[in-house]
Amino acid sequence: MIIRPAEDRDLTAILDFWNPLIRETTVTFSSEEKTAEGLAGMIAARRAAGREFLVAEAGGAVLGLVSYDQFRSGNGYAHCMEHTVILSAAARGRGVGRALMAAVEGHARAGGAHSMIAGVSAENEAAVAFHRAIGYRQVGQVPQAGRKFGRWLDLVLLQKIL
Repeated sequence: MIIRPAEDRDLTAILDFWNPLIRETTVTFSSEEKTAEGLAGMIAARRAAGREFLVAEAGGAVLGLVSYDQFRSGNGYAHCMEHTVILSAAARGRGVGRALMAAVEGHARAGGAHSMIAGVSAENEAAVAFHRAIGYRQVGQVPQAGRKFGRWLDLVLLQKIL
């Protein structure tokens, strides 16, 4: 497995595993599916800001992604980042998430970040456990922060000092 910057050739594969999670689960609170154009724009914007968008690849297949950006706008938050990590179904439980997180945390640290935030659906117990296993500490829970599938969803906030 290699971890590398995402390229245009990866967009379709990323959409193939990200959009079903948007459509069918509460892993993300958003119900707006990603498009190739929107994803390319996100990658470009993050890189322009000094952030990164990485993929894990094995045998020519994209297994997952990780990216990060500033947690909140404003210069007071310039050293606090928030990440997104999404894995294909085939990648789960194989160490792909850990490898992606190590790479993105290293990139963020090298860029001057002090803290990384994970915003995780409280229903996604596996993601909460994953973050705890890699050194994140739960720092809060926001009841009814999002709404999807006709019901309210809680958001768990976890943090790691880099």
